[in-house]
Amino acid sequence: MKYFIILFSALTLVACKKENPANTNPIVGDCLSIAQDSIHTTAGTINIGTIAFPKETKECSCYFAKNKADFEAEKYIYADDAGKTAYMQLDGQKLVMNLLSSSDMEADEELSKEIENDDYKISVKAKKIKGEEALLFQGSMTIEKSTGETVTLPIYGECGC
Repeated sequence: MKYFIILFSALTLVACKKENPANTNPIVGDCLSIAQDSIHTTAGTINIGTIAFPKETKECSCYFAKNKADFEAEKYIYADDAGKTAYMQLDGQKLVMNLLSSSDMEADEELSKEIENDDYKISVKAKKIKGEEALLFQGSMTIEKSTGETVTLPIYGECGC
């Protein structure tokens, strides 16, 4: 019976010392980990918040979420006015940034955008997956912080007028 208790205690102790994956921000307590909504990089963390659809965008716009489920739930991480201004929430700050370049969303099967401010440089690359009144795109977004941290994440969204 003593050996059973010792063995059980040892297994319980080992089970609580699991390695956490590099892409989660855990809150640990009694062997419980809960992932937070942030993206980890090797140099640190870039917190990407969701935004409401910006009132400033009137006619043509593009808006993206991390995946199709978030897109359908209107949990956008990026929006732009398909012209000169992009909107995001990074590291707790709501940002309005200049669109440096943007491909014509209707001309090609691929979409690319470059956005930049003093603290962040963002690159969006996506392929058209459906084209009707609004064009659906799926691709990736790379965010580079001025401190050298870089993260790439999947995106799903639409552009249209």
